[in-house]
Amino acid sequence: MKSSLDISFGAISDALHGFNFPEIDLVLGISEGGKAPAAMIAHQLGVTLKLINLGNKNDQGDFSLSSSEIEEVLEWDFFGHHRILIVDDVSITGKTLQLLKENVRADDVYTLVLFGEADHVLFPKVKSAVKLPWTAE
Repeated sequence: MKSSLDISFGAISDALHGFNFPEIDLVLGISEGGKAPAAMIAHQLGVTLKLINLGNKNDQGDFSLSSSEIEEVLEWDFFGHHRILIVDDVSITGKTLQLLKENVRADDVYTLVLFGEADHVLFPKVKSAVKLPWTAE
């Protein structure tokens, strides 16, 4: 069995407090894994939080996006929010985040993950498997 690096809420919180975020007014968290970090970021920055469920991830780490799920995101009224940060916990290829980034209608759209591929990566040096506090054993 492959060992994984345990990352605590405290370590994530400390890293978030030291992170230089772009100016945003809405955090869009991807369920399930992105819920906790998105909530932490929205709370820390004092901005609005919205969540989206894109289904389950396949073996390559990609979500099973359907066109109706993408349309659901695009139909959202972002209530005048023009700077959006899309958040997930891990992104292996970055394809899902890039797809959302290209299709969310806002002036500025950024992506952030704890680990992996995105515009902003909280732990860019970690390349091993990780165990996050909100994931089951």
